[in-house]
Amino acid sequence: MLNRRNARGGDDDEEAALAAPTAVAVLSPELSTPTAPPPQKGPCSNLLLGSLWPSTLALQAMDRRAGWCSLRRGKTRPLAVISYALWAFAVFSVACAAASSPATSKLQVQKRLRSLNKPAIKTIESPDGDVIDCVHISDQPAFDHPFLKDHKIQMRPNYHPEGLFDENKVSTGGKGKRNQVTQLWHLSGKCPENTIPIRRTKEDDVLRASSVRRYGRKKHRTIPQPKSADPDLTNQGGHQHAIAYVDGGKYYGAKATINVWEPKIQQPNEFSLSQLWILGGSFGEDLNSIEAGWQVSPELYGDNNTRLFSYWTSDAYQATGCYNLLCSGFIQINNEIAMGASISPVSAYRNAQYDISILVWKDPNEGHWWMQFGDSYVLGYWPSFLFSYLGDSAAMIEWGGEVVNTEPSGEHTSTQMGSGHFPEEGFGKASYFRNLQVVDGSNNLRAPKEIGTYTERSGCYNVQTGNNADWGHYFYYGGPGRNPKCA
Repeated sequence: MLNRRNARGGDDDEEAALAAPTAVAVLSPELSTPTAPPPQKGPCSNLLLGSLWPSTLALQAMDRRAGWCSLRRGKTRPLAVISYALWAFAVFSVACAAASSPATSKLQVQKRLRSLNKPAIKTIESPDGDVIDCVHISDQPAFDHPFLKDHKIQMRPNYHPEGLFDENKVSTGGKGKRNQVTQLWHLSGKCPENTIPIRRTKEDDVLRASSVRRYGRKKHRTIPQPKSADPDLTNQGGHQHAIAYVDGGKYYGAKATINVWEPKIQQPNEFSLSQLWILGGSFGEDLNSIEAGWQVSPELYGDNNTRLFSYWTSDAYQATGCYNLLCSGFIQINNEIAMGASISPVSAYRNAQYDISILVWKDPNEGHWWMQFGDSYVLGYWPSFLFSYLGDSAAMIEWGGEVVNTEPSGEHTSTQMGSGHFPEEGFGKASYFRNLQVVDGSNNLRAPKEIGTYTERSGCYNVQTGNNADWGHYFYYGGPGRNPKCA
């Protein structure tokens, strides 16, 4: 264990209500108590309207004090209602103007940057334009969480699962040959011991998000639901998938080796990723999810580089969780790998192939969920208290690809998944996941049973599974998006 150098609480919640709907009161036909306007989106959507909305008794009291008229059957006269409505409108207008002003937005962005960018012991400039800050391990964003104020950092897992496909046991012949993958910033230096590398968040990164509050977060309902027959659910708000999955048991982790590519993205607000999901709970409002893999996301990172990432949520992407280290949660212990940093090199069509290994597993002693990258980089852990359903085990494991389809110009996007080629093209052309494994109740890696597959539109992106001695359970997946078969 490592004692934290500084025990600090977090900053004020940047998600505090800042504005309110500008709509004027809607008077009911009998002019009793005005009806509150419905919630609205926009810069004023986060103020709690109820804090300014009057009760019937309050309006009656105003009516009496003003001396306008007596009450009739518990109702107020229109003048009192209209007077309060005008006052409320004035308050809303001032609040909204302040919340939406450039100065206020600038302050919100700067506050978010201060909370994310911790003091650096050393700074490294990566060839791809990233700035990597080497931050003392006890100063990382995780410790802004009030529940982690006195947390003792666990520097290594108590248990590490072992199985058939350890990195040194994978075949090195033929298509199973391992090509070394690293991160670009390593060309410019390394972080000292007792620090962790953190990709510095820039002002432009935050400004590209839909709001300061939503920066670093996925949208609601982005998990593939293989057994859903509801078209509204399978559409998933523009998210499309090609996955393999197992369910129906208790899973304590998962592992896979993932082919690395750099898919083309059509729109800046779309992304393409390849990852594994560790899932617990229902697909409603209480979903727990731990995710890790690689992604290309111009909106999040400002470029089209392929990057290592992780994600977590305990409430179906509503208010908890984030990518990488962009909120309090994941505790990193490794000083060599940066979450969100570029992976290099990547695979090329009919050329050299590169892949990365991702392992996520639950420590049966402490209950934390650990993440490992490659054969030797234990990156850190998600503390057990972050989750409810994953406090015991996962109920479902998914592996595969995901893209966002915004349907630009009314047509399906041409954003690619994986290599941008369909599974039937095979090795060197289509992207793959190989050596799929799950962690069982004895903390051993084993081959999954009864693997299913799922894709919303197989003419756009598809998946095909297989099994052999070198790769164990594997699948090819992906596709080009818009094409004659993708109606």
